[in-house]
Amino acid sequence: MSTKVDVDLYEVLGISNSASKDEIRKAYRKAALASHPDKVPEAEREEAEVRFKAVQEAYDILYDEEKREIYDTHGMGAFNGSGEPGMGAGPDLDDILAQMFGGMGGMGGMPGGPHARKPRKSPNEEQKYEVRLEDLYKGKTVKFASTKNVICSLCHGKGGKERATARKCATCDGEGYKQILRPMGQFLSPTTVACSTCKGAGDYFVDKDKCKKCKGQKTTEAKKMLEIYIPRGAREGDKIILEGEADQVPGQEPGDIVFHLVEEEHSTFRRAGADLTATIDVTLAEALTGFSRVVVKHLDGRGIEIQHPKTPGEVLSPGQVLKVPGEGMPIKRGDARGDLYLVVNIKFPDAKWKPNAAVLEQLRDILPKPDTPIQADTVDEVEFDPKGSLDDFGAHDPEGGSAWEDDDDEGETTAQCATQ
Repeated sequence: MSTKVDVDLYEVLGISNSASKDEIRKAYRKAALASHPDKVPEAEREEAEVRFKAVQEAYDILYDEEKREIYDTHGMGAFNGSGEPGMGAGPDLDDILAQMFGGMGGMGGMPGGPHARKPRKSPNEEQKYEVRLEDLYKGKTVKFASTKNVICSLCHGKGGKERATARKCATCDGEGYKQILRPMGQFLSPTTVACSTCKGAGDYFVDKDKCKKCKGQKTTEAKKMLEIYIPRGAREGDKIILEGEADQVPGQEPGDIVFHLVEEEHSTFRRAGADLTATIDVTLAEALTGFSRVVVKHLDGRGIEIQHPKTPGEVLSPGQVLKVPGEGMPIKRGDARGDLYLVVNIKFPDAKWKPNAAVLEQLRDILPKPDTPIQADTVDEVEFDPKGSLDDFGAHDPEGGSAWEDDDDEGETTAQCATQ
């Protein structure tokens, strides 16, 4: 009697069960890249697709704090087939691991039972989709041509001619799967894999009996125009799903095409949730006397105009933040928007500005006077380099680093001589 494979989602991502959300995200990106079907030889692509989906399922549960708590408490038995909490027909990971490891059973309960359960759905097609911040702000509809495998219209997925009879596969004895030994650490473990001769079908057609259209492959390639809509306010990590548009496999429900949105870096704006921030350049004269002009071009092409000061006499300081309510990113499924934070960068005159003595004297009279002079017993006038850099700070320390950094000695105490 076989039982379900007990999967450890933390092992799937290669992290500890105390990993932070940032560690989970980094591990997911690394594992997803390593197992991406496009990164492996064609012979290993099918297995890579299975592992890629396992990585995605593990990330979807562990990155969500509520789902993670449920998983840590009750395991995968608390999730239904869609990766959501609740009872159902069993998690999709059962299907994934049935492809990867076979059922539990055989000698000593080792993986590799003779009757691995076929997945109910063909593998999802997972891919990243890079999106500009402008498109995430305004929303975007994308049309593209997709080439996928569809059930052969001539043999209807049989693989052979109408009256032909398939032959039982001798390699796997008609099971569709066979057991091989794979190294796991220092040991060899029996593992069930799809038979490469019959491709998991358990039978096959000889050349003369194969379908003329699909050549016994049961599927043919077909092109289809697809369309996805990226909603306003979508963000990195969101998924756009085209249900049932993945490759078709005889006897299985078609999987989905899943696009994982990746936000491209923007030259002006930086995003944090529904809020945006940008740096605006203001001249010294504008900071002191005021201005009224467009300071930044928004993601929808509008000019954002600022009139400063609101109260006569107010000046802008370097690094001051001007908050513009309601000019951030749209929030999905609503009309609300985040806020825009404008960070002031004051541009001081450069070396090309050479005022005469009279102008300088006027400025000295108009601008605020310095603080009270610092009193000292001895005063030395010193030379200085006006182009110094903090990159040189601590560079000549004979100990090999800044004397201020002492992280390695944290928590240690220095023994001192006792007073005699």
